[in-house]
Amino acid sequence: MSAQENVQIVKDGFAAFGRGDMQGLLALFAEDIEWIVPGEGLPFAGTYRGRAEVVGFFQKISEMLEISFLEPREFVAEGDRVLVVGFERETVKATNRTFEEHWVFAFTFRNGKVTNVREYFDTLALARGFEMVASATE
Repeated sequence: MSAQENVQIVKDGFAAFGRGDMQGLLALFAEDIEWIVPGEGLPFAGTYRGRAEVVGFFQKISEMLEISFLEPREFVAEGDRVLVVGFERETVKATNRTFEEHWVFAFTFRNGKVTNVREYFDTLALARGFEMVASATE
């Protein structure tokens, strides 16, 4: 598939996520998808392998966070890779703390399916939302 076709698949994935269409989102992933979330000590950090574990990851996210704004802003594609630069605003349900973060997701494709996602985001903002570290303004 072309780089632009891969970009469209990623856009379709964000649209499915925004609609709450988990089946539509999962259909874009290879059976052996690997989703990597950095942030040692963060409640949902880790490596999730296979569709079932990725579903579990999204369930954790929905239990812990309320996403009030999610915007992929820029798509950069070359070959079998798509990078998405974006922004979101979330509230940690347990602490009722809202935070904002800029992020980059790196998607890798094989045969028209997403095989790997690596998230790069502001782990400090997230840790502050979970009250794992004090804010510099507190």
